Amino acid sequence: MSTVLSSSARAVPARPAVSASAWGLLLLRLSLGAMWLAHALLKPLVFTFAGTAQFFESVGIPGALVGPVFALEIATSLALLLGVYARQAALLSVPILLTVVWVHAPNGWVHVAQGGGWEYPAFLTAMSIVQWLAGDGALALRRSARFAPRAAPEPQE
Repeated sequence: MSTVLSSSARAVPARPAVSASAWGLLLLRLSLGAMWLAHALLKPLVFTFAGTAQFFESVGIPGALVGPVFALEIATSLALLLGVYARQAALLSVPILLTVVWVHAPNGWVHVAQGGGWEYPAFLTAMSIVQWLAGDGALALRRSARFAPRAAPEPQE
């Protein structure tokens, strides 16, 4: 462990530096977690579960899936915000996001179009895959290599 000399000339252990990449992945993780929390809470607080079920059915998704989807969105948001198996949570969110892309595809590219386009859900899908590929980031409470891509071996010279 390295030490740093303080002004009083006594040795103080240095904290290991956290990389800029780790801080960037934390920012990504917190942004995705906040988005999932806000998105999930729209169901009971704005659209109601009954209204969400009606929308699901209008696009060919069984209305009975509202409860499980809501639970998965809340669990995903908390996992991302707390850094508890965040990579796995990000990966688990991809099928939901791809369904959202499919639902919004007929509305065109731009998400501000009538009915919402597929631009924003496609972006969130890509960012979730980035989180899964790159890692949990700084300040994660619980990490796991399960279902995470393995690092490639360093090339030999």
